[in-house]
Amino acid sequence: MVWVGIDAHKKVLVAVAVDDAGQEVSSWRAHNRTSDWQDCSDWIKGIRGVSAVGIEGAYSYGRGLAQWLVGQTFIVYDVNPRWTAGYRKTARRQHKTDPLDARAVASVVRRDAPDLPQVHADDVSSLLQVMVSERDAAQSESVRLRNQLHDHFFQLGVELKALDATKLRKVLAQLPAPATPLDSQRLVAIERLAARCFLALADVSRYTTEIEAIAKEHFAPLVEIHGIGLLTAGVIASHLGPQARFVSEGQVAAYAGVAPIEVSSAGKDRHRLNRSGCRKLNAALYFIALSQYRSKSSPGCQYIERRRAEGRTLREAVRALKRYIARAVFRSWRECLPPQSAPVQLPS
Repeated sequence: MVWVGIDAHKKVLVAVAVDDAGQEVSSWRAHNRTSDWQDCSDWIKGIRGVSAVGIEGAYSYGRGLAQWLVGQTFIVYDVNPRWTAGYRKTARRQHKTDPLDARAVASVVRRDAPDLPQVHADDVSSLLQVMVSERDAAQSESVRLRNQLHDHFFQLGVELKALDATKLRKVLAQLPAPATPLDSQRLVAIERLAARCFLALADVSRYTTEIEAIAKEHFAPLVEIHGIGLLTAGVIASHLGPQARFVSEGQVAAYAGVAPIEVSSAGKDRHRLNRSGCRKLNAALYFIALSQYRSKSSPGCQYIERRRAEGRTLREAVRALKRYIARAVFRSWRECLPPQSAPVQLPS
């Protein structure tokens, strides 16, 4: 059997094929553009016994090639750069070149293919990935701008506790006339920062509305879980990806970092907190758990109270609840409307 590893960059693609013994069978190099993706596909087809293809950056610079190969019915895996870095540390030659990186990707696929995340064709979840990412960026930008505005208002003697769009407009309309040239310059800075802040907040509102509309159409079963609204359902779906990506709730829990890691030493078995996985999905499950805990009538609150009565701390009980929420999320996610039932226009 042969495995192919591809190191994807913005302008170049480097691929190496290795056999069962880890020896290089063939190599390929070209520009990262549409016209060369078919050449890569033909090169792979010309190698006898190819089992799977691994791409470092299959959702970044290698996304176009990854989707092209998936469309050509190849089995494609996304390989995290941390895994190839770990492989290089154990190699005899620890040089870092594009061919060596591609060979490391192929070796990771040869060793861990069953446990690697497989790349599937883009669907509505891919659209949500872009929208959620842009919403997060606009949200972060609005927070940064509001922090700057707070500083300028403080220097002008205007005290504020919170600053949303409505209050910002009200404060701007009531600002006193500048007493010094410095105050005048601060007012100019405030006007410019406020204009950019309004644009960022408008983007947040627009993306929220669009994400909720898609979640309502395609991921309504997720909303039936206590603590999940339409926006949270869209965020969860964007991180889970296509419905064929996970086949068990254990895989979802491991991906979200809520499944404890088994550790044994000197005859003692224990479990350690998992700090890996998708931290944004982990954070979403955490806020869902908190929402359930605050609702005294929810099963989640009753579960936390029962675990605390057994001697667990609140933090430990919440961690355990997140594992059960991941199970419920997986079951509801599998019941969602198949993305093939409605056409989806992805951004160019």
